[in-house]
Amino acid sequence: MKMGKRDQNRIEQRERILTSARTLFSTESFEQVTVSDVARAAGVARATVFNYFPSKHALIDAITEEVLGYYGRMLDRALALEEVPTPTLLRALFLEMGEGIERVQHFYRGVFREIAKMQVGLDEGGAAARERDLCVGRLSTLLARGQARGEISSDYSAEDLAYAFDSLSNGTIVHWLYDDPSKSLRERMRRAVEIFLGNVSRVDCTADPLPELGEPAIAGPPATSGSPEGAT
Repeated sequence: MKMGKRDQNRIEQRERILTSARTLFSTESFEQVTVSDVARAAGVARATVFNYFPSKHALIDAITEEVLGYYGRMLDRALALEEVPTPTLLRALFLEMGEGIERVQHFYRGVFREIAKMQVGLDEGGAAARERDLCVGRLSTLLARGQARGEISSDYSAEDLAYAFDSLSNGTIVHWLYDDPSKSLRERMRRAVEIFLGNVSRVDCTADPLPELGEPAIAGPPATSGSPEGAT
């Protein structure tokens, strides 16, 4: 069914508001940016912003959903690569998350505190929380496949491993953003995933080439996509 001009205009207007919010949150703190600032940058009335996003937190929820949606598509690509060993795919996920966030650290420094709140469940029921649950489900499926192949330890459930992976990746990102961003996040993520795999991997694939799981065309903060280039 063909989309009408009015619906298309609404989609474009909503995206313009989100784009403006991303830009502002990448240069100012969440507390400093107002809805009026977002409206002014998007070239719309303040009331128009509220038509799409009832609060500033709703804007962050939408941005978080995009970040996690990007991560979800990375997981989908990992699941599609059935011939690649699971530990190799886990390494690729960690390293590509690190590389993507490092490229646009100002954006993530501005919004990641709010993203983290949503990811740990302080804001339940929103689109971002639902997207996070989908990501954990995909990751659990990937880990369960590795267990069935004998590549990943079965001492723990796939779901527990997925939450451990999620916590380790997010924790590494948070410390890098707020402690010492002068050092390479990709290198930190490399060390972190080796700690994870050192406890659960049952095969040696350290010399395997890493597959591309991201979207090379996305060079900055997600516009119509989600994470890492973002965090989980």
